[in-house]
Amino acid sequence: MENADRQLLLIRHGQTEWSRVGRHTGRTDIPLTDRGRQEALDAGKTVAGWNLSKAYCSPLIRARETAEIVSPDCGITIEDNLVEWDYGDYEGITTPDVRKEIPGWSVWTHEIIGGETYDAVGARADEALTRIRDECPDSNAVVFAHGHYLAIMIARWCGLPAIEGRRFALATATVSLLGHHREDRVIRALNHRVGDVLDPPFRT
Repeated sequence: MENADRQLLLIRHGQTEWSRVGRHTGRTDIPLTDRGRQEALDAGKTVAGWNLSKAYCSPLIRARETAEIVSPDCGITIEDNLVEWDYGDYEGITTPDVRKEIPGWSVWTHEIIGGETYDAVGARADEALTRIRDECPDSNAVVFAHGHYLAIMIARWCGLPAIEGRRFALATATVSLLGHHREDRVIRALNHRVGDVLDPPFRT
């Protein structure tokens, strides 16, 4: 049986120039803005005092910068499965611009030409969750990654199909907390930011 005291923190990277204007940012490797770095400092305040056994991070620079600013005492492990959704032909384009050509388009409802399906992202999230479970069976861990990816990871944590990640819109540099209520996997907190404190025990 899974350890019900084990919890997983999820931290989306801070603001980039593309996230600021809503451009789909999958594999394009761009850094944080000055605001994004400040957001990362605030995320660090949010998780201050947590006993974390391991920190996993996407290899992309915006996630790595965020992780380095938060600077968990346990160090940072790069995990390739945490990279953002590959948006293919829609990379760098905003949803409103795509909808000028394809009314009603979204990444959740239409084919991602040249990129990944949400189920493929979900499979990567499952692999990452399995690694974290195996390496941290009795302790807390933190993941630094990306908005759509982490939304899908939340869905998969809860046993939902990957497409249900559309229910979990995550702002930049927010902190979310996954845990348990008795035998059930649950969402303990979603989209905390700007120094909001998550009490490390945070259990019922």
